[in-house]
Amino acid sequence: MLAFARWLMQRPSYAAGAAVLASLVPWLFWLGAAIAALVTLRKGFAAALPVILAAAIPAGWWWTQGDVVPLSSILLATLMSVVLRERMRWSEALIVGTLACAAMVQLGIFSPPGGSDAMLEQLRQNSAEFDRLVTELGRTGYDTSLLADLVINGVTGLVVILLAVACLALARSWQAGLYNPGGFRQEFHALRLTPRELALLVGLGAVSMLFDIAGFALVGWVPLLIAGVALVHGIIGLKEMNGLWLGAFYLLLITTWPMILIVLLSGLIDSFANVRARLARSN
Repeated sequence: MLAFARWLMQRPSYAAGAAVLASLVPWLFWLGAAIAALVTLRKGFAAALPVILAAAIPAGWWWTQGDVVPLSSILLATLMSVVLRERMRWSEALIVGTLACAAMVQLGIFSPPGGSDAMLEQLRQNSAEFDRLVTELGRTGYDTSLLADLVINGVTGLVVILLAVACLALARSWQAGLYNPGGFRQEFHALRLTPRELALLVGLGAVSMLFDIAGFALVGWVPLLIAGVALVHGIIGLKEMNGLWLGAFYLLLITTWPMILIVLLSGLIDSFANVRARLARSN
């Protein structure tokens, strides 16, 4: 795809046209988001604005049709690319993007257009076990409709922020491949949250729990997850291990919850221990 990225950067009209087409085609919005992020990373927000609008306008039309994911992903990827360009720190870009996504979740942007009642009823009809669970929750005093709306809103927000991070990573890899070969690998392998950044996330999480702000509680752990993933990449790179290890890691990460917890814990420990620096010294 590097040849495609090189063609995009030849003229702004090429990037804008590709962004429009990608955002119009269902399930290709991620490409539009990556294109907008690439131009933003290379030229800055002001110069990239026509490309960003070219990607956002068709995605806005999908929003009117009830699909909020394309436009949300494009906006978050662009926001994080602006922060990454200005600050040159992945951790800060991830935190800003997560805060913006948490605000979207809190505002109910990802809630189903017609509410969650219809979806909840359909799930109850399709699964007797789910129906029993909802009935028991109702007996204990929970508002099942509100709970279902919160879960749907949070899961959609989680998908959006992860998609936006993936689009930003793709754009950054394109930029490095065109102008700084090997730069993205080195940059991503070094990604970690500083103790101050970790303390900020923990503090925001505590405030969100204290004041019942569910938005941040649902997606606030994403920067730590990405830092844990970067740690695994960095260790495999330092040890010059076979790429199959990465494939096995991602397979476990996608299919098992315990692996997610292990990665989160690893990112937490790395914030204080700086595991890669210790390994580099030992090597």
